[in-house]
Amino acid sequence: MDVSTGMKLVVFLFSFSWRFPVGVESGQLGWRLGQQSMHDPCYDDEKNKAVRCVPDFINAAAGREVVVSSTCGDPPNRFCAQSSGSNGERERNCFTCDATHPRRRHPAEYLTDINNPNNRTCWQSELLQQSDQNVTLTLSLGKKFELTYIALEFCPVRPDSMIIYKSQDYGRSWLPYQYYSSTCRRMYNMPKNAVITKMNEQEAICTDAHESELFQGPRIGFGTLEGRPSATEFDNSPVLQDWVTATDIKVVFNKIHQSAENDLDYSYYAVSDFSVGGRCKCNGHASRCIPGDDNTLRCDCKHNTAGPECETCKPFHYDRPWARATSRDANECIPCNCNLHARKCRFNMELYQLSGRKSGGVCLKCRHNTAGRFCHYCKEGYYRDSTKDITDKHVCQNCDCHNIGSLGTICNQTTGQCPCKDGVTGLQCNRCAKGYQQSQSAIAPCIKIPPPGPPGSRTPDQEPSCPASCRRRLSQSKFCDKAFAIQAQVLSRQKLHDVIKFQIDIKQVYKSSSRKRIRRGRNQYVYVPSRDLTCKCPKLRLQKTYLIIGDDNGGPNGNQLIVDKTGLALKWRSQYTNKLRNYQRDRCSRN
Repeated sequence: MDVSTGMKLVVFLFSFSWRFPVGVESGQLGWRLGQQSMHDPCYDDEKNKAVRCVPDFINAAAGREVVVSSTCGDPPNRFCAQSSGSNGERERNCFTCDATHPRRRHPAEYLTDINNPNNRTCWQSELLQQSDQNVTLTLSLGKKFELTYIALEFCPVRPDSMIIYKSQDYGRSWLPYQYYSSTCRRMYNMPKNAVITKMNEQEAICTDAHESELFQGPRIGFGTLEGRPSATEFDNSPVLQDWVTATDIKVVFNKIHQSAENDLDYSYYAVSDFSVGGRCKCNGHASRCIPGDDNTLRCDCKHNTAGPECETCKPFHYDRPWARATSRDANECIPCNCNLHARKCRFNMELYQLSGRKSGGVCLKCRHNTAGRFCHYCKEGYYRDSTKDITDKHVCQNCDCHNIGSLGTICNQTTGQCPCKDGVTGLQCNRCAKGYQQSQSAIAPCIKIPPPGPPGSRTPDQEPSCPASCRRRLSQSKFCDKAFAIQAQVLSRQKLHDVIKFQIDIKQVYKSSSRKRIRRGRNQYVYVPSRDLTCKCPKLRLQKTYLIIGDDNGGPNGNQLIVDKTGLALKWRSQYTNKLRNYQRDRCSRN
């Protein structure tokens, strides 16, 4: 499409668009022709799926305020222009611009009121000097729009040079949209009617098309996609999608028109209509825009999208990345799959790629004792009830492991089986296994049933194997009754028949054996009867430090350090030091 043909199309759109009711004065955008249907254009009811939808094409400038840098009439001004009369002689026509007179005022609101060709109302600037002919019109659209054209109708002639700017950030920064001048190189240092390629589709050009014979009328129209090579592939061109996007439009007049024949002589700018054709930018996810706060507009978002331009997915709909709707795919935002156990989620691109671009949602703060990316399994200490659906809020049941019979509180998440101590069985480890009987020990609650001996005999194995409890407390009587008291770290162990030999590193001696002098260091040993160690009375673990209190009346040589079920092996605590020092100062008598 050449420049002249494109300009014809823009002027046609500009003229034709006025035949449609835009609804701005009633506070609503996007009225439809005829009776409003209850059908939602963002969904295909027959195919039961989401489809791309767009707001109606409107004049986004209609009724909106235009801020101008110059307006005549304050104080009142007298304007005159010379033109050629019917007899060929020069005629001088004069009028007065008065801001206080209802018929002689030319304010900025005339730029965007209803354009009536039978009663044209025109904004007019002040009289301009030859040295300074710059005047600015600034229009805020109230939100992002995707623009098709920008058109101005002048009273009565067009300027010689002007620039159209756009802003995408509500006037904080501006980018040139189009330059107009009869002398592009001299006025703007730009080539005239430069060729637009795919490499420079987002660049403004300078044109003198408004000076051609085709456009000797009072209009100038700029088509945003005119001459842009990717215009036929707009859905797949993020460059052009960004190019047509604007929140504000600014027009800067730089030079007054002067005819070569000098049959016209004007020293001001006057515009009867400033129109901007386009659609509310909703990225294919809304069919209308509705009024918001502060004289702004927002999209009535569908497809589970949110934001002023439907530019993001609404909360909890992050299972795939947001995308603009196209004619092939509405790119509806998908809710995360959290099995009704979470209210928040986030998107993870790496997981989305690994899933074959199917799912990237990660559930946050799973409830009902669930865990996992989809809240699809039970957290530690709970197991899944196979009789309930995964979405049931009671699907995860407490393991409820027996506090004595089990080794911990975490059970198998599929079966609910708790980890049981030796000889203990049951789902919650709450009974003794076959061949075992209950003891009175919390350490070994179930012990093997001893085999029967000869009639009338009684073996040591028939004696109660373990005490009811091995939980001992440090006391002065225990300290005085036993032969030694030391702080020591357990290094290694060795089994010697019915005795376990532990190598220890003695850190401190609080009471020494009367038969054997105890020294600090690593080459020391204590002996524990195997029977007592099995019952964990006492309980010694490698590399742990204990307070050990015992006797020296046993062992292979008769004077080794012995710790049995009557002694103490307490995990070392710093507060023991003061207690033991106090015991040392008190007198202990031994029988």
